[in-house]
Amino acid sequence: MKALTYHGAKDVRVENVADPILQQDDDIILRITATAICGSDLHIYRGKIPGMKGGDILGHEFMGIVEETGPGVQRIRRGERVVVPFTISCGECFFCSRSLFAACESTNPGRGAIMNKKDTRAGAGLFGYSHLYGGYPGGQAEYVRVPKANVGPLPIPDSGLADPQVLFLSDILPTGYQAAINAQIVPGSTLAVFGAGPVGLMACASARLLGAERIFLVDHHPYRLEFAAATYGVIPINFDQVDDPAAQIIDATDFRGVDASIDAVGFEAKGSTMETVLTTMKLEGSSGAALRQAIAATRRGGVISVPGVYAGFIHGFLFGDAFEKGLTFKGGQTHVQRFMPELLELIARGELHPEAIVSHMLPLEEAARGYAIFNQKQEDCRKVVLLPQAGSGTTPDLPPV
Repeated sequence: MKALTYHGAKDVRVENVADPILQQDDDIILRITATAICGSDLHIYRGKIPGMKGGDILGHEFMGIVEETGPGVQRIRRGERVVVPFTISCGECFFCSRSLFAACESTNPGRGAIMNKKDTRAGAGLFGYSHLYGGYPGGQAEYVRVPKANVGPLPIPDSGLADPQVLFLSDILPTGYQAAINAQIVPGSTLAVFGAGPVGLMACASARLLGAERIFLVDHHPYRLEFAAATYGVIPINFDQVDDPAAQIIDATDFRGVDASIDAVGFEAKGSTMETVLTTMKLEGSSGAALRQAIAATRRGGVISVPGVYAGFIHGFLFGDAFEKGLTFKGGQTHVQRFMPELLELIARGELHPEAIVSHMLPLEEAARGYAIFNQKQEDCRKVVLLPQAGSGTTPDLPPV
């Protein structure tokens, strides 16, 4: 089959690789009809994620048709169309039994094996995201093996929903929704979202759904800010034009700050010169720029929700300010399985339109170009969907929003 493989920083290639096979009784083999490039895939593309090996197959946002099932698969049938969550969860362990699927303690031997010790930070295995997370081949390919198929894949009813409408149930829509839930959004809430990438946009959509009254969106790509203002009614703030976005937000909220902030940027936030030097020298793992702004912009007693990926040490994390303000922090990988059915119903009822953010639909053969334009913010790129089976299966056309 054809698959997108990793060969180093900014070196990804579509190559012929061995077809996947069933390995466990509860595996399925999925024929991919649509897969997407995630913002967190760009961390890999830039060479920022350890534990990658040459030839690893990338991709953790995908859906398709079930081609084969193991004898232990009871929840789905051959021929069904399903969306697969990016986390691989057993459904039975201490954490899965509490619906904390991203914390599954049985599907990821990776981090502990690499570091030669038991590592309590390690959560669930992830598709296509380094051997720190189990080394599972990803779904930017024509076919993929899906373990734990009785827990993860969500069948899509034959109700006319096109792939782009439901594809993002795999990651960014539940991630943005969980971020809004963690931010304790209620009708009338004020919110600041840092980062207008796909997760930031899904957080804005989710916050609107939950009743947020005003949403400030901070980024420095005008085309993304313009799209979000037109689509979600946000108040855009371009940090290339405003020296202190948090100060502007405070001024606009009776000098209190917003009820909550969502950091949808993560560890590659554009920081100070010193932070750039420290990360280059591997003396810190993450920039604290977005978190500092979130702390500053949030009112006393407010909430900081962090769906953005962080790693290692953070320079200038203002815990004293967070303590003084009495802030609550919530973050972590998304418990996708928990939210997928609810979000599918909202899409089917026309209350959510995640497909609106798609700007590029490309055949799998053009995946390397898709990564390059997404990474460099070219062609007003918001989200890239790859079509391994272009010309077959469900239509690639985007429905009107």
